[in-house]
Amino acid sequence: MKKTISLLSFIAVLALHSCSGNTQPGSETNYNLEATAFAEKINELPTAPLIDVRTPGEFADGHLRQAKNIDWNSSSFETDIQALDKTQPVFVYCLSGGRSSSAAAKMRAIGFSKVYELDGGIMKWRAANLPEDDTNNGGMTMEEYQALLNTDKKVLIDFYAEWCGPCKKMAPYLNQMKYDLQDSVEIVRIDADKNQALAKSLNIDALPSLLLYKNKSVVWQQNGFISQEDLTKVISQN
Repeated sequence: MKKTISLLSFIAVLALHSCSGNTQPGSETNYNLEATAFAEKINELPTAPLIDVRTPGEFADGHLRQAKNIDWNSSSFETDIQALDKTQPVFVYCLSGGRSSSAAAKMRAIGFSKVYELDGGIMKWRAANLPEDDTNNGGMTMEEYQALLNTDKKVLIDFYAEWCGPCKKMAPYLNQMKYDLQDSVEIVRIDADKNQALAKSLNIDALPSLLLYKNKSVVWQQNGFISQEDLTKVISQN
């Protein structure tokens, strides 16, 4: 009898976990969508608000079509977002997904029923060659970028953004390494927000993004934070 009760309890627990919030990509309850699926869902729900939660400056440099800017970092975010109909679906995105994730969590907490997030942000959208409005075509050209590689030294490129936490953490030691290794390595930091076309051409879809070149060829590449010690080893080993 005890064994039977234990077995039934195990089955009940298993069923409970299998019905929890673990959703599969593409399921109706999955609201974190990769770029193509996000675009398809927008087409399915053309009247649903599309909210860009980046700063006004970022928004002005390029945004998704029909998007409205409500800055997540603004003190008025919650007040501004309350103007939307909580019973209707809403789309949110930022540059790489961090701010939109926080914004979506806040919106759900105050009663929004369906908040669709762009997984990886507008960087993934651009990498998928999906359309946007008002893109700033300025910044470094590919020819100018290639010219940076015309050297006998190794070249370390760091794509960053001013708002990016890991980028800020790495900046001091990258600037120091630029001085310490100047005889053998060129270290160039490129603001991805101000060089959107270049970042898109190089398939930069996450920040920070580091590329190490030797003889004009990429010998190492990484997205995300890396310590000074580990980066120094990478440069010396390649």
